[in-house]
Amino acid sequence: MTSDHEGRPSSRPTSSSSSLTGTRPTRLALLLVVGVVPWSVQTFSTGSTTLLFAWGLLTPSPLSLTTVFDFFFRYTAGLPDYILVWPVGIACYVVAVGSGLSGYLFGREDVRITAAGLVLAGVTQLELARGFSVQPGRTAWPLGTVLLWAVAGYIYWSTRAESSESSR
Repeated sequence: MTSDHEGRPSSRPTSSSSSLTGTRPTRLALLLVVGVVPWSVQTFSTGSTTLLFAWGLLTPSPLSLTTVFDFFFRYTAGLPDYILVWPVGIACYVVAVGSGLSGYLFGREDVRITAAGLVLAGVTQLELARGFSVQPGRTAWPLGTVLLWAVAGYIYWSTRAESSESSR
């Protein structure tokens, strides 16, 4: 047992007694990385590609960037439902990041919330890719689903392993 900055006993392990403090930064980094990699790679029969991120759309050739804000407040009239799940996924991701950030900053994270936010964000990307891919001449690769689910699994299982170590 250690003591906090005011001298009260604390059950928080020190870095020498557990890997808990060493993995919080790793978990937070993984959460943030998932937000900057493409969630969906959309290809067209014309040879063009669009990358869908948590923050917007990027078309490499010709170079074009559309933020989430621009997309949903300028281009949403008449969009199909499968595209409208994108902001739901972003909201789920934001919840997961908030939970992970709380764990990093204050040591108070419910990893079930973090993992559930990531899993649900992955489900929305799977639906977006499915809906996009049924259109003629288009294919979407749900890279985000795989990444979001992998990070959710890592966060959930690594925290469970830490819990079992600290209860010994």
